[in-house]
Amino acid sequence: MRIGILGGTFDPIHFGHLYLAEKICQNLNLKKIIFVPTYVTPHKKDVDISSAIDRYRMVSLAIAKNKGFEISDIEIKRKGRSYSVETLKALRKRYGASAEIFFITGSDSLKDIDKWKNLKAITRLCKFAVVKRPGFGLRNIPSNFIVLKISAKDISATMVRQRIKDGKGVEKMVPRSVRNYINKHRLYA
Repeated sequence: MRIGILGGTFDPIHFGHLYLAEKICQNLNLKKIIFVPTYVTPHKKDVDISSAIDRYRMVSLAIAKNKGFEISDIEIKRKGRSYSVETLKALRKRYGASAEIFFITGSDSLKDIDKWKNLKAITRLCKFAVVKRPGFGLRNIPSNFIVLKISAKDISATMVRQRIKDGKGVEKMVPRSVRNYINKHRLYA
């Protein structure tokens, strides 16, 4: 079984994430992509984020109609800072040695990859699939990483939050179910 792991803060999940996941499924011929919202991300210190349960629910709403997408609360249940190596060990145990696991990351994350906890173990547990993010090049990528030629949407969660804060619409940025959740729970206002 070929599985993609797409971790992130998802504050909020947006069409850029969903488009990317669809294209990655096609490019890597994946059976599914598992979205893994972080509880607290280790690389974004002192950043104010929505509650883990709000972010989990928004991802659930956004992926509900896609049979190839799943969500995992593995990092949320763990609480505290989660590291990719811990998550990948747990997923490897769940899916077994025969599963091909692809850890999906953006080129923006590679600037700090040397700071990741136990990178050698991570590369034994999975294959890396890297997608170019706007403003971040594809230089100095390890040779064993798969580079996907997907044009990412120029949308970021930061942009979404700022537009909401400014009272502007985000109809073209997030699914209706997520917008309704944001409005109902008064997130980002």
